[in-house]
Amino acid sequence: MISGVNALIREDKQLQSFPLVRSVNSLVKKHLSPEIWNKLKDHKTATTGSTLMDCIVCAVELDNQHVGIYGADEDSYRDFAPLFDPLILDYHGLSSSFSHTSDMDSSKVKVKIEDEGPIVSTRIRVGRNIEGFGLSPGITKQQRIDLEKMMEKAFGTLEGPLAGKYFPLLGMDSATKQQLIDDHFLFMEGDKNLQLAGMERDWPEGRGIFHNAAKEFLVWVNEEDQLRIISMQKGGNVNEVFERLAKGIAAIEKSVASSAGKKFQLHPKYGYLHSCPSNLGTGMRASVHVHLPGWVKAGRDKLKARCEQLGLQPRGSRGESGGDTGDLFDISNKHRLGYSEVELVTKM
Repeated sequence: MISGVNALIREDKQLQSFPLVRSVNSLVKKHLSPEIWNKLKDHKTATTGSTLMDCIVCAVELDNQHVGIYGADEDSYRDFAPLFDPLILDYHGLSSSFSHTSDMDSSKVKVKIEDEGPIVSTRIRVGRNIEGFGLSPGITKQQRIDLEKMMEKAFGTLEGPLAGKYFPLLGMDSATKQQLIDDHFLFMEGDKNLQLAGMERDWPEGRGIFHNAAKEFLVWVNEEDQLRIISMQKGGNVNEVFERLAKGIAAIEKSVASSAGKKFQLHPKYGYLHSCPSNLGTGMRASVHVHLPGWVKAGRDKLKARCEQLGLQPRGSRGESGGDTGDLFDISNKHRLGYSEVELVTKM
């Protein structure tokens, strides 16, 4: 009896410090145990001084999370691996033996959209983060400012069709702001998840938008990821959009390496690191806006089921919460991790 009571008292002390996770259906709730918590709760990462609580705060404070965890920096995925690893494999439906491979060779995409008539536009984006700087949830104010300066220099080296102009959010005049809004380029503050996770600290300092002259190549600086790199254009020439994206990423990577000696954060197992584990691997979302009146007639549930079979994700053209947009849909790849970029573009 005494040994049993002693065990209960020891376990009770552990449970007293264990966080109450409000998102009861989240992967954090599923995979966070008192043993993991007590082992890691006092650890701080080297790059940003972030804790495990900093990473899981959204699952703890909000009741609507599915994943519920963000990486504060590159260290988080290593230091807090006892939680991150099973959660990542669970979310992406992968076994522990998998390994991610990246492939941005656009010449390997051998298929094309057969009928571009219903296609309104094509857009492919990826996230990238640079080593030595915190990810957006944990990045310090000075790191964010230094990264923005580094990227301004990198953008200045882009040539030909990729050349353009960088627009910092800090001090942006009303005319420029309105033009970026009209172009649907401007990212805004006010997202509750991003705020709680720490990604909107010191707004708008250290943040901005780059786009080329043709407005077909775009980079967001210091939003949810350090870089959101986007290629887009009217119509359904997916191959052309992917080729531009690949060239743009390569040019930015080369410039950052030569001017600052930095590389993109690349995990040996999870590929390109991102703030949200859901974007690990490629961080790619390849999508088209397409009119599908026949599927509206058949039923949206049937469209959703068919997209699931094809490894695709259907949304309204205004996004997940943008309301009904008639027969115009945003159709994108569903997966990020465990497939190369070439495979995802081909599948989409």
